[in-house]
Amino acid sequence: MNYKIEGTPLPVVICELSNGEQMITERGSMSWMTPNMRMETTSNGGVGKALGRMFSGEALFQNRYTAEGGTGMIAFASSFPGSIVPLRITPDRPVIAQKSAFLASEQGVELSIHFQRKIGAGFFGGEGFIMQKLSGNGIAFVEIDGHAVEYDLAPGQQMIVDTGYLAYMDASCTMDVVTVKGAKNVFFGGEGLFNTRVTGPGKVVLQTMPISRIAGVLGVGKN
Repeated sequence: MNYKIEGTPLPVVICELSNGEQMITERGSMSWMTPNMRMETTSNGGVGKALGRMFSGEALFQNRYTAEGGTGMIAFASSFPGSIVPLRITPDRPVIAQKSAFLASEQGVELSIHFQRKIGAGFFGGEGFIMQKLSGNGIAFVEIDGHAVEYDLAPGQQMIVDTGYLAYMDASCTMDVVTVKGAKNVFFGGEGLFNTRVTGPGKVVLQTMPISRIAGVLGVGKN
């Protein structure tokens, strides 16, 4: 599979598949394709995995696209201003992503549910108790809200992240929450009561324009 990512601030990934190659995507993610791409709707792993994907912010069923009779082309466009990032998923390097980050992937990548092991990170960290896990082997494309900024954390190295700014991280990283200290900071600082703390080792990718933050700004503007 060859691909190219074009356009800003609403990018699209255009994939070229050899005969017989397949891609998996969520319902409604396909933007355009050549006539020889065959679509099949599937639970892709059974009812249990389908329900898990639904709880992680994706659809109950997925669409599988197969190139037939020669080279095929299929495109997947972003649903929000930002970036489309290609991830090389390997068995020894799964990735944990924000809810609804998954756009499309090669057939060898598995999308599943990921529960935060620490309850506090789930309920107060802003990233949600349920996230997405990308495992297996192949290339996956994820959507980033705004621009993506990467950091490689050493073992024990930490990053404090405001609510919603965590896009994805290596599964070797851990998440927890920390309380903003000082009553004045809490009530007048505008940052809320909790922040997310990510601890290495591993890569952490932050996003510059979370959908939740945009929704809040638009809500204020209407009043």
